[in-house]
Amino acid sequence: MLTGSILIAALMIFQAGELWLANHWVASGDLTLMERGAALVPGDGSSWDALGHARQWTFSDFDLLGAIADYEKALHDNPRSAHYWMDLASSYELSGQDSKAESAYARAQQVYPASAEVAFYYGNFLLQRQDYPAAFAQLRRAVSGDRSFLPLAISRAWRATGDTKLILEQLLPARADAYDQAIDYFASIHQGDAALAAWSRLVGLRAALPLPRTFPLFDELIRENRSADARRIWPEALTLAGVADNQTGNDSLVWNGNFSDEFTDGGLGWRWDPVPGVYLSFDSPPPQGSGRSLRMDFNDGSNVDLSAPYEYVPVSPETSYHFHAMMRTDGITTESGLRFAISDPNHPNAVYATTENFIGTHAWTPVDADFTTGPDTAFLAVRLMRPQSRLFDNKLGGTAWIAAVSLVPATVPAAVRAPVPTQAAPEPRK
Repeated sequence: MLTGSILIAALMIFQAGELWLANHWVASGDLTLMERGAALVPGDGSSWDALGHARQWTFSDFDLLGAIADYEKALHDNPRSAHYWMDLASSYELSGQDSKAESAYARAQQVYPASAEVAFYYGNFLLQRQDYPAAFAQLRRAVSGDRSFLPLAISRAWRATGDTKLILEQLLPARADAYDQAIDYFASIHQGDAALAAWSRLVGLRAALPLPRTFPLFDELIRENRSADARRIWPEALTLAGVADNQTGNDSLVWNGNFSDEFTDGGLGWRWDPVPGVYLSFDSPPPQGSGRSLRMDFNDGSNVDLSAPYEYVPVSPETSYHFHAMMRTDGITTESGLRFAISDPNHPNAVYATTENFIGTHAWTPVDADFTTGPDTAFLAVRLMRPQSRLFDNKLGGTAWIAAVSLVPATVPAAVRAPVPTQAAPEPRK
């Protein structure tokens, strides 16, 4: 009895040692040792699969035919592994044996029909063979099962076909996240038409979409000078985001010119790039005004180079416009104060208008500018500016308020252009 127990224990120790040695050799990265390790453990397909990977993907030991043989041994041990079938398919594909590769991908799918990974790689293989109906069916299966495949599926389908309609109709499921990913991709490669086509389908779903998710599309429309498209879809973006469009009804093209809403930091809303030493908050509007004013406090700590807040405003070319805002200051230091600047972000020499430089202390005062857009102007950047001071004592201090920002065609009546009552401005405080 004791002898039998000792023999069983010795056998178990021997087998454990053999298994440890096999695993150690397989993990060594040395092809000779890996092959010995795989042979030590009959029926363990993972060792042969690891050896096939080493032959196929290690540049210095590249041996594609050897890899195919290893994968076939792995499948002999475990023919129900979709992973091994895909490895074999990829090695057939690399060796130019397309018919065998397709058969191996098909077997992988038979083994694991629900696998999004199998469908994705099978679809990619079919794309390269330009079998687009079958490829798109597989890729749609992949992205329907695993959303993480969406960006790659869209980019590879676009590179293979360049066909927006095909991608939207045959690849993407009718889901908001799928169209959202397509919009992001098309915007990133500067394909505005394709991005707008995907946007149209997204809007048709009437699904909620956070406003920042739309910003890549608006940035691309601004880059492409497509003001009519940007103006058209901005209300749609607000609706999908559940953001109220609180325009004042004064025909101004500036969105949220009375600061009744928070900054969007993208799209066609106000943007703010944080600047050290500048603190933003909202305050009361001018007398008889509406909404809020934007308050900026400067802490005398730096020579601020300010070019925000700013907003991109869709406009028309060769059109005269009137800009209006209200500004108030208290103890603004240095000779370089606050002013508005209006420019064409895509054509630097087409338009440039500025308002009066405000320093010292002013009561609420209207600031205005008239200008005409250039022949190619489709957007204007309306921004608050304070260039750095050239003086030795150049640290900016004090407080400034802005309100009632508007931009209207010059043909609009004056009463509409400047709806906020004005006050006399005292001399700047020295």
